[in-house]
Amino acid sequence: MNAPACPADFATLVPVPLTPAAFLPFGAVLQAPAGPGRPINAGSSERFDLVDDLQLGAEGGRAQLALFRAQARQFPLQVHEMECHRWGSQTFVPWGVVRFVLVVAPAGEMPSGGEIRAFVTDGRQGVVLAPGTWHHALLAVDAGDFLVIERAAAVVDCELHRLDLPLRLERR
Repeated sequence: MNAPACPADFATLVPVPLTPAAFLPFGAVLQAPAGPGRPINAGSSERFDLVDDLQLGAEGGRAQLALFRAQARQFPLQVHEMECHRWGSQTFVPWGVVRFVLVVAPAGEMPSGGEIRAFVTDGRQGVVLAPGTWHHALLAVDAGDFLVIERAAAVVDCELHRLDLPLRLERR
């Protein structure tokens, strides 16, 4: 099944490779560190502390671990809406080697199209989206499973915003 065609006058987003420095305004990149970790378990393992606080406790929230099974998306595709979770982070970690595209914008008021960025993972990277970061729903390049850690509470923390002008997301 082919993706719906995008009119030529849409603004186009082309994902760039995900790096910790480029993604910093939106959260943290999770990837295997280059240097040595701290020895644990009588030296049989190394520990790497990746994120000190996932910020999931606001407004009575608690951590919830879920598995998302994603279908591969067809590119190019239209980006019509963004979402944010103001009271907690959201973490995506591929279970296996699964590439995905992140479409993100800074926390705060819904930004204009010019503030929206796109990144593609190498299949082994995960991310922690900072609370309030605007993002598109999961966009898997490869079908696969993702471990997701997010805030759970009686009140759902998901704000949706439809873009005034959809964007065309390419995958090169």
